[in-house]
Amino acid sequence: MHAPLLQLQHINAHYGPIHVLKDLSLEVGAGEIVCLLGGNACGKSTTLKTILGLVTPSSGTIVFAGEPITGWSSSERIRRGIAVVPENRRLFGPLTVHENLLMGAYLRHDRRAIDEDLARIYARFPRLSERAGQPAQTLSGGEQQMLAVGRALMSRPKLLLLDEPSMGLAPQLVEQSFALLQMLSRQGVAVLVVEQNARVALQIAQRGYVLQTGRVVLEGAAAGLVANDQLRRAYLSRGSVIRFSPLGHGRAWRGHGRQSGERR
Repeated sequence: MHAPLLQLQHINAHYGPIHVLKDLSLEVGAGEIVCLLGGNACGKSTTLKTILGLVTPSSGTIVFAGEPITGWSSSERIRRGIAVVPENRRLFGPLTVHENLLMGAYLRHDRRAIDEDLARIYARFPRLSERAGQPAQTLSGGEQQMLAVGRALMSRPKLLLLDEPSMGLAPQLVEQSFALLQMLSRQGVAVLVVEQNARVALQIAQRGYVLQTGRVVLEGAAAGLVANDQLRRAYLSRGSVIRFSPLGHGRAWRGHGRQSGERR
């Protein structure tokens, strides 16, 4: 069995006195799509920031491609193959589409390869090619999402992190966005996607984790998570809020979506 591309091992993180991530462990394999689910303020975005080096864990280890990276700078993590599509896209609004794409390659110096990647991005997103000289702030929400993904791909990532990619998008655009993630996965790019839209995320992911107040309370294969009654009521139906009781060290599911402590 191959070692995971990304491993978070017993991560704890704080914002001042507030304990945000609590003994959090997760992993993502090469070419795998993994979703991170949970309600507001449960630690999902902080998990991504910790992977990127924007939040320094108070304890625990982050391993990427077989190397401990807990002490690495954000720029070094990006250089080694981690890219992010942040919540609300975070584009450089006054810059053109073309300039935003080039910002995704700012740590690269292989000019010919950068030009080749630009051509591939424009071929994959023809609308961006049509608007290459247009300020990013004038694009529609769907076009901005294309640009944010294209910018991340310009760094040639091994691991793509996405924070709420469906936010503010029409259902058709959400479907297109997630279809792109499946295509990237088939090409060998690992994907860790943070989503509140559990129904859509679990349709494309191989595995999932559920966070609650900074702790992993459920984990397992996507099919097993979809079949779990608690998860269905909490995240797959409207108007329901159910709190899970974390057991042990909060790692409540393994493999086939069994709750920790449940008998076979």
